[in-house]
Amino acid sequence: QVQLVESGGGSAQAGGSLKLSCAASGGNHIFACMAWFRQREGKEIERVASIDMSGNTAYADSVKGRFTISRDSARVTLFLQMNSLQPEDAAQYSCAASIRSPCPSLVVDYKYWGRGAQVAVSS
Repeated sequence: QVQLVESGGGSAQAGGSLKLSCAASGGNHIFACMAWFRQREGKEIERVASIDMSGNTAYADSVKGRFTISRDSARVTLFLQMNSLQPEDAAQYSCAASIRSPCPSLVVDYKYWGRGAQVAVSS
């Protein structure tokens, strides 16, 4: 059974940093792509960053230069390093995995999801 479990959410002040982790189990060999999504209050869910099996990454314009997605060599843990946090980064962050490559941008193309981790940023 595939499981994705996020950790590392919490609170930070504007300009601060947080690091999210997502532990994957049960199906790592089928994950062609893993990604972080977020849903801000009153907004639609959006893909923040993605990484494929070759290590190619993609970022939303709003986080480029501030966020870094990575995964460990065993590809069992996904990370999101978030620097220079801004109040508009406050959201529920979820990791997701897709069997499709290149990394899809649509939510529906990600079959596996974690429960999410809350990130709060104070100004």
